Amino acid sequence: MESFGFGAMIERLKKSPKTIVLTEGTDARILEASARLLAGTWLTPILVGNEDAVKAAAEEAGYNIRGARIIDPDTYEKMDEMVAEMVELRKGKLTADDCRKMLRQANYFGTMLVKMGEADCLLGGATYSTADTVRPALQLIKTKPGSKIVSSCFILVRPSATGGNDVLAMGDCAINIKPNEDELVEIATEVAHCGRVFGIDPKVAFLSYSTHGSGSGEDVDKMRHAYEKLMATSPDFDVDGELQFDAAVSPAVAHTKCPDSKVAGHANTFIFPDINAGNIGYKIAQRLGSFDAYGPILLGLNAPVNDLSRGCNAQEVYSMAIITAALS
Repeated sequence: MESFGFGAMIERLKKSPKTIVLTEGTDARILEASARLLAGTWLTPILVGNEDAVKAAAEEAGYNIRGARIIDPDTYEKMDEMVAEMVELRKGKLTADDCRKMLRQANYFGTMLVKMGEADCLLGGATYSTADTVRPALQLIKTKPGSKIVSSCFILVRPSATGGNDVLAMGDCAINIKPNEDELVEIATEVAHCGRVFGIDPKVAFLSYSTHGSGSGEDVDKMRHAYEKLMATSPDFDVDGELQFDAAVSPAVAHTKCPDSKVAGHANTFIFPDINAGNIGYKIAQRLGSFDAYGPILLGLNAPVNDLSRGCNAQEVYSMAIITAALS
């Protein structure tokens, strides 16, 4: 882990410790990861749930969570303040009673803890869907200045044959179903900047079934136009498109198809035309390419909020907690 960025992330957190909301406080995987985090002093978990239930679950599973803050929505002393702020954020779409009811749900309650400055970031989704993590974040935390959408990326890691690790970034594999040209520009920029957190020097490829006009069609045009629009913003990373995957990663193919490209043959950051290609692509890398996949890492929000897979294990919770905090 250390060699592709975790060590540097932890060192940054040691200099500026953070707090992270974990919305499923009684889940055994969350408790195991919390116990590991609490062995250090640089990332403190805030567990959402009934205090007695959380402590009982930890004791039964044998995890020491001493030092964690446990907050129960049913007894939270600032609930009236939280309700008032949520009513204001929803701008007349919800009554105070509506908000109070919604805030009994851990995902909305945890998101408001971040919004109110009680925590730096949030990690959830071990027992509920990505939509249930993203929806409260969009409604309450909202997108950061300059961002119009929330997108996502996966970081793919495997040991390199020459030592160290191969590290790739892929987006958007989880959120935007069929992004348009402008959304692809935003996705590419966010994914490239996220990749830098993991030590990637971004070489961004807009992927297609065509390389520099070898094929035609609406999807080819979309990726080529997205590349052109991104170039017009003077990005601080190398980018090319449209590229077929083999041209993006194989120096031999790149030498034949696009010998003057700064990216072709050496791409490490891949932008997919839609969620079908993205989801299939990262899972092929994970299952057949022996890459570990970290994500989806949500991008474009005003504060770091990340989603867990319902099939995650405690190690993945621990890793994603560090990633989430490092982005805050």
